[in-house]
Amino acid sequence: QVQLVESGGGLLQAGGSLRLSCIASGLTFSSYAMGWFRQAPGKEREFVARHTWAGTGIYHADYADSVKGRFAIYRDNAKNTVYLQMNSLKPEDTAVYYCAAGGYQQTISDWNYWGQGTQVTVSS
Repeated sequence: QVQLVESGGGLLQAGGSLRLSCIASGLTFSSYAMGWFRQAPGKEREFVARHTWAGTGIYHADYADSVKGRFAIYRDNAKNTVYLQMNSLKPEDTAVYYCAAGGYQQTISDWNYWGQGTQVTVSS
């Protein structure tokens, strides 16, 4: 079965950087759309970024406006891993970050598989 396992979360100060990782198994990783979502306390889960196959060896990245220019999503197909590099972190980035696979739209219901989440806490 498909499994997604996130890691890399932690506690850091505003302005810092963090890289999240998500190792996928049970799917043909190189052709799967991969995404990152987040859920802050008391809020709904929201789209952060997606990395979609656009042709042989070509991928396309999209971002939520709130993270554009600060976050970068990329993958290593040899390791079945997708990353989320987060720079210039703000307290409002505090959330549980979830890896997702098999979707495209920025809506939660469009994605088939989910990881268990990793906590990111940014202090001011």
